[in-house]
Amino acid sequence: MQLDHLSFEFFPPKTPEGAEKLRAARRRLYARAPEFCSVTFGAGGSTQEGTLDTVLEIAAEGMRAAPHLSCIGASRARASELLQRYRAEGIRRIVALRGDLPSGYGLGGEFTHAADLVEFIRAETGDWFHIEVAAYPEMHPQARGPADDLKHFVAKMRAGANSAITQYFFNPDAYFRFVDELRRAGVDAPVVPGIMPLTNASQLLRFSEVCGAEVPRWMRLRLLEYGDDRASIVAFGRDVVADLCCRLLAGGAPGLHFYTLNQADASLGVLERVGAA
Repeated sequence: MQLDHLSFEFFPPKTPEGAEKLRAARRRLYARAPEFCSVTFGAGGSTQEGTLDTVLEIAAEGMRAAPHLSCIGASRARASELLQRYRAEGIRRIVALRGDLPSGYGLGGEFTHAADLVEFIRAETGDWFHIEVAAYPEMHPQARGPADDLKHFVAKMRAGANSAITQYFFNPDAYFRFVDELRRAGVDAPVVPGIMPLTNASQLLRFSEVCGAEVPRWMRLRLLEYGDDRASIVAFGRDVVADLCCRLLAGGAPGLHFYTLNQADASLGVLERVGAA
């Protein structure tokens, strides 16, 4: 199956051992010729230095890198400083997000919504950066409702974003419905599905609870049935996620963005099953 756009997401490693494991994972994933690799911030905009270091290392390896830039806790001066540093290093893509609030943390910062940050990036750097933003086919967990969530997404695009990457999901109908609503709202920018490989049941259910991603009942029941049988969970997850990817690509999705969790095996297993070329 033809895959025109492929990208991978990493988080900054916290230890020298983690950094070496991530380098090994990246080398294996680069063989799939991704369009770019993104690097996250921690909650509240933490790990900024780790993000910068990882982005520069990826760029030095000859791969396009896309740092996350978060509203939470960010001042305009600090955001401008980061943008100019990335521009000086030849980075051409940014993932602009509102960001996650750590526990007990007030909003802080000088940007309220991701649209404010997108507008600021455009004012500071013109068209230098390709700006990615987040999309939520099943609705942002803090949105007041689907209409409100759609309004905020449209605002990000009109502020100057080029394309979007979705939160992960397992129901392709949610993605196609979301894209249809965007087209009716006059937004025709690419919306790339975010894909979460499934290898750890408890981790997936915990992540999904926090970010509002729905794990279908039939999937939950199968995962509970497998218990601690990791081999069965991995095989099941590979089949389920590969089927999701095939349905998305067959339905016209412009590509796939993998949340790798700094590992290579699960993403490569899905891509092999999809037969992506």
